[in-house]
Amino acid sequence: MTSFRFARSVRAGTLRCVVQLVATLATAAAARPVEPPPSWAVPKPTAEQEGQALAAELLAQRPALKTTGFLRRRDSDGKWLPAVPVRFEVIDSGRDWQSIYQVASSPEGPAETLVIAQSPTVPNHYEFSRAGTKGSGATTRELNSDEAAIPFADSDFWLCDLGLDFLHWPQQRIAKTEMRKGRSCRVLESVNPHPRPGAYAKVLSWIDIEKRGLLRAEAYGADGKMIKEFSIGSFKKVNGRWQLKSMEIRNERTDARTRLEFDLEVAD
Repeated sequence: MTSFRFARSVRAGTLRCVVQLVATLATAAAARPVEPPPSWAVPKPTAEQEGQALAAELLAQRPALKTTGFLRRRDSDGKWLPAVPVRFEVIDSGRDWQSIYQVASSPEGPAETLVIAQSPTVPNHYEFSRAGTKGSGATTRELNSDEAAIPFADSDFWLCDLGLDFLHWPQQRIAKTEMRKGRSCRVLESVNPHPRPGAYAKVLSWIDIEKRGLLRAEAYGADGKMIKEFSIGSFKKVNGRWQLKSMEIRNERTDARTRLEFDLEVAD
């Protein structure tokens, strides 16, 4: 009888040890941080996924400025025409915003106002007003993205250029990574699946990896020939964010070009 009680006591003690060991291991497993899977086990994003993510990031950016500037146009003969003053401001309504460009009436052309309703997720909507001639009233047109391939203030900038409309196209992919102007860039290829005659069918954009801004773009027609070349002159850091100071667009077909310069010193 004594040996039986001893054996039962040993078995009970062993069982308690096992239970304690299991509880200790379970507690240790729960406390151990979950390690991410090794890099080789994580699927690499496709060029299309990376392109969509980069386009979405760029669309979420918005200028935080109210400023003035100038449109300076050089014709196909290489002659610089008189500068046209431009006013620019952004009206922020939270997630969405409006970018407003205005030029006053001058010997170079009538007064014009362009209001671009912009959103990270919804295509741009354009409202374009142009003063009439000989005292007639202004005409105002509401345009969608496809209809916005028309000049602003008789310059080489189309309305859709000022709205960076190509970032809303459904096909976006990273074509490559390369240096441009001494900066490391990702090249975003944006494809318009249904371009209107004479409009852009594809845009290649060089995006500065550090500043996350557009450095250069080339727009091509459906025939594969370049229509325009867009380049950034300089950036300036304003309130902790990189802001565009100047940009230029060249018409490949006519060799005319227009430079848009902003005065980033204007405070209100």
